[in-house]
Amino acid sequence: MTNESKLREILADLAHQQWSGWMRYMLKRLEEPDPQVWLDRWRRQMETPYAELCESEKESDRKEADRVLKVIRPLLK
Repeated sequence: MTNESKLREILADLAHQQWSGWMRYMLKRLEEPDPQVWLDRWRRQMETPYAELCESEKESDRKEADRVLKVIRPLLK
């Protein structure tokens, strides 16, 4: 297996972890008494460019970026 193939599998695994984590979070919120609040929030975030997000929303995206960096950092040396 080439290094590129290995990296691809590592990143695919990370993508799955991120997706399944999001799904757990989302489904839990949709089970709350008023899921529309969450749906409205996610629509707003989805339609907002990163540069225009509030700082806490940017920080959430940065944490996901950090997960990717953790995987690829050893390969950058």
